[in-house]
Amino acid sequence: MLETSARLLRLLSLLQAHREWSGPELADRLGVTSRTVRRDVERLRELGYPVHATPGAGGGYQLGAGAELPPLLLDDDEAVAVAVGLRTAAGHGVEGIGESSVRALAKLEQVLPGRLRRRVGALNAFTVPMLRTPADRIDPAVLTELANACRDAERLRFEYRAHSGAATRRTVEPHRLVCTERRWYLVAWDLDRAGWRTFRADRIVPKPPHGPRFTPREPPAEDLGAYVARGVSTGAYATEATVRLHVPLAEAAAAVGIADGVLTAEGERSCLLRTGAHTLDVMVIHVAMIGFEFEVLDPPELADRVRVLRDRLSRALDRPGDAPPSAP
Repeated sequence: MLETSARLLRLLSLLQAHREWSGPELADRLGVTSRTVRRDVERLRELGYPVHATPGAGGGYQLGAGAELPPLLLDDDEAVAVAVGLRTAAGHGVEGIGESSVRALAKLEQVLPGRLRRRVGALNAFTVPMLRTPADRIDPAVLTELANACRDAERLRFEYRAHSGAATRRTVEPHRLVCTERRWYLVAWDLDRAGWRTFRADRIVPKPPHGPRFTPREPPAEDLGAYVARGVSTGAYATEATVRLHVPLAEAAAAVGIADGVLTAEGERSCLLRTGAHTLDVMVIHVAMIGFEFEVLDPPELADRVRVLRDRLSRALDRPGDAPPSAP
């Protein structure tokens, strides 16, 4: 006969098959009496599992939905399927569930046996996805390592590759991972620079061992999404500008990504865009290619560059050799 704890896990696994079991069937599977099955069902209910019982000759036991989510038992194939699904969601930036996927993946991989980790690794290594993915891919294993450090409030050591290609060593107190449709960012307190920093996760190469643990600081902002958006669209550039887009905020938001700038509402038919670029010339092209009518508010030098580009384009179109052929 199985010990009580092992028997409860076996009973739970049977009930999670989503079919109704009669008392005698369960007793036979577990090698116990029907009375013991009834006692074990009561123990599961005390642990929060909603086990429904239907009386009568045709009745039995079935696991139903409850008010809270109790722990689940997965067999090998199910665990591998869940891990692969979570890795796919994390690695491809599925909107709205990416960060949750990383947290769940971190919990699952922490307890996966070695044989299942190898199966998950093989499936990911030899599968070619036909999905819209960012050019800068990130290994989900790196994401789970970062997520674990955030969860455990453990100092993180890594090599960071800047936009220029230069690599530096960093020691940080990680706070949160922020997910966008195209990229992941780590918000952390940089110990060497004594300030909050935002790091692109695809440029991070962890350098364990990590630690020690630390007492979390007050976050840099209530809305970390807006904080990261400001950092990657304006704070990282030498030149900043504010322009008025002559479209409603919702229409602009459908075209302006987190790296393009920060939008704020102004009126029913316009909104403000705060953005950045390496130079004013690049800024002109950046704003023009967003695709909306716009008006430069700041800095004045940007408006001058727009006029220079306007005149240059006008001269290009007014050249005699570029005139369209006349109609026959």
